[in-house]
Amino acid sequence: MTIHREGYKSIAIGALVFGLFNLTSFSLLSDEYPTVAIVLFLLTLGVFLFLVSFFRIPNRVLTINDNQIICPADGKVVVIEEVTEVEYFKDKRIQVSIFMSPANVHVNRNPVSGEVIYNQYHPGKYLVAWDPKSSTDNERWTVVTRHSRGEILYKQIAGALARRICNYTPTGTRVVQGEEFGFIKFGSRVDVLLPVGTKVQVSLNQVVQGGVTVLASW
Repeated sequence: MTIHREGYKSIAIGALVFGLFNLTSFSLLSDEYPTVAIVLFLLTLGVFLFLVSFFRIPNRVLTINDNQIICPADGKVVVIEEVTEVEYFKDKRIQVSIFMSPANVHVNRNPVSGEVIYNQYHPGKYLVAWDPKSSTDNERWTVVTRHSRGEILYKQIAGALARRICNYTPTGTRVVQGEEFGFIKFGSRVDVLLPVGTKVQVSLNQVVQGGVTVLASW
């Protein structure tokens, strides 16, 4: 396991706050209230370790298959439905949405190989990520990748806690399935818009792993 570069600053600040808080706590409480000082230490240690774990990149054997579309994120499948996509395609698409809790790995991975032909950032609200309106109203980053068998659109969507979306694939980028294309901090959602007729291979409420679980096949 490694730590994502997006976490270096947050972890450094967290370590500084953790250290200063507990130095102050022990200096003020250790003589008369040692138990309180220890409890505070354990609680703040837990928060700090959670912060570190949020930016983890676990070692995984990624799924690489040109006939398959791989889940771009860890989390739980909360939507599988046919919708009218209004931003880019302006036609019917199959939407699969993955909700990422703060406990999930938050690295986002390319679901297919191909060329990025559309990349657009949209400022917006911070509704809870499972709200259906979050797909269109929340801060989000939309990417369309052209694969030899078709084009797919995927959105990184901010949630109530997520306040920073990172995307590393500007238009014209040649992307490789399974490689990282972005990161979302502190809880969020990823929508994938597939051509009608694509065979979806996940089910509602299924827990999936980014870069590993097969989302659909062409």
